[in-house]
Amino acid sequence: MSPHTWQKSSYCAQGEACVHVGTDRRGSIGLTESGDPTGAILRTTPAALHALLRTLKEERPRG
Repeated sequence: MSPHTWQKSSYCAQGEACVHVGTDRRGSIGLTESGDPTGAILRTTPAALHALLRTLKEERPRG
């Protein structure tokens, strides 16, 4: 993934604490932080990222 393929999250506030998302030619998804977009890159598949986001959005009963 080259730097020009990264897109900043729409939920990013001001500053450098943002998530950047990008894709490569094979369809793999990469996630990195805006402070160092060439540093650690988490690579995943679209299906795995969708499952993670769905799980994070689920409302869980508190008890």
